[in-house]
Amino acid sequence: MVEATAELMRMRIDKWLWCARFFKSRAQAGEAVAGGKVHVNGERVKPAHPIKTGDRLEITQAALVRELLVVTLAARRGPAAEAARCYEETAASSERRAHFKEQHALAAAFAPRPRARPDKRQRRRLMKLRRQE
Repeated sequence: MVEATAELMRMRIDKWLWCARFFKSRAQAGEAVAGGKVHVNGERVKPAHPIKTGDRLEITQAALVRELLVVTLAARRGPAAEAARCYEETAASSERRAHFKEQHALAAAFAPRPRARPDKRQRRRLMKLRRQE
């Protein structure tokens, strides 16, 4: 029983990111950590770096930086509701994420869209134009 509690006091960062559902696979989480997209307490770390409750994480996904506080270490990868209890997002980070979502929606609203899909002739013309550029 002592080993089980000691095991849950620390966890690899790549495994925690996967269990907390920030990445679809543990390999993707490891690549992000190794690539410098994840910082623990302001420092760049390796995928095997152990984290504990109370650590502050900065995760960069696409153009968005999320700041989190580790609340618990998950024993397994469970449902999204269970994963959301593993961390708390800072107020500044949630504001940035909401602003980013709003900007993304505005950009999509003003993007030119065709009324219908191009037919075969129009597709060939588009491909010909793209080859010329």
